[in-house]
Amino acid sequence: MTTVNLLDFDLEGLTAFCERLGEKRFRAVQLFRWIHQKGASSFDQMTDLARSLREKLPGVCHVTALPVLSRQDSADGTIKWLFDVGGGNAVETVFIPEDDRGTLCVSSQAGCAVGCRFCSTGHQGFSRNLTAGEIVAQLWHAEHFLRQHLCKSERVITNVVMMGMGEPLQNYNALVPALRVMLSDHGYGLSRRRVTVSTSGVVPMMDRLGQDCPVALAVSLHAPNDVLRESLVPLNRKYPLAELLDACLRYLPSAPRDFITFEYCMLDGVNDQPEHARQLLTLLKGHGGRGVPCKINLIPFNPFPDSGLHCSPRAVVLQFGKMLNDGGIVTTVRKTRGDDIDAACGQLAGDVLDRTNAANRLAERRRGAAQPIRIVKISKEGQV
Repeated sequence: MTTVNLLDFDLEGLTAFCERLGEKRFRAVQLFRWIHQKGASSFDQMTDLARSLREKLPGVCHVTALPVLSRQDSADGTIKWLFDVGGGNAVETVFIPEDDRGTLCVSSQAGCAVGCRFCSTGHQGFSRNLTAGEIVAQLWHAEHFLRQHLCKSERVITNVVMMGMGEPLQNYNALVPALRVMLSDHGYGLSRRRVTVSTSGVVPMMDRLGQDCPVALAVSLHAPNDVLRESLVPLNRKYPLAELLDACLRYLPSAPRDFITFEYCMLDGVNDQPEHARQLLTLLKGHGGRGVPCKINLIPFNPFPDSGLHCSPRAVVLQFGKMLNDGGIVTTVRKTRGDDIDAACGQLAGDVLDRTNAANRLAERRRGAAQPIRIVKISKEGQV
């Protein structure tokens, strides 16, 4: 008999499942809290459930996390996990600790179909969408691992960013239930301001997200005009800048923040010149006659093989940011984290760069899975 994974359900889905078993809604709330707030995977642990229900559940459902293929710890405290999602595919998840928050960068797809020039995930190609349970499982594992690892009883992950592998809005039907689990007071209790969906600009799904589950929105912009953006973000051919910015304006009334974050990867000699900054100011401050309320996050490019691109010199990045700030748009430079373990922005592709060898590489990892995973810290110089 096929059983279902309860990580696939948001609270409404779990309620419907319990009702099919003849159970009342409060049983679904109990189950939901045990799974997400306490990290329980065994029904025997759920001591306030009726014994008859605890005996019934193993025959119809289970709580199963993703197998961990590897874990790497950066010198700066960043942690990256590689999770097996079957079929020779793996996805990566990154925890980024700060003094005032802990951010988890979550993947939504195995690979990515958008194919942005500056993103190593896009270069590995697209395999499949993750299920809602596979998205949630990344948070489930990270949160409860970190509580034990850091000896904390309270919540460790305060922010979730859907900025890992994949384009979240191209996996909409799994994304929204996963977001609802993150936001639920009976789940992880995250506020809408602290959950961010990053998109390269899937305009119809931006509109739907604003109606169904508005959270903070980050848009991968990377260029101030259509010609340049089409060469960097192929999706721009379908949804050019004017349509994208119109969608941003439509999103704002339901957004938890009063601005859109625009991500801008700094590429040496490509999009980092003073003229590009001036064009960007004109674009964002003049669109629609009143401009788009926004903040800009400049991202130093993280090189990877065969990209043919280079990171803008720091002085160029700072000057670019100064021009934008002086022009009236709040602009920050993202601090690079986890680059010593290839966990920085744009680097997430795991060891699955060549998809023709993916199955063999994952099989090799699985053969060694019975052995304890050795945790290493890698210096900036690449020394263990």
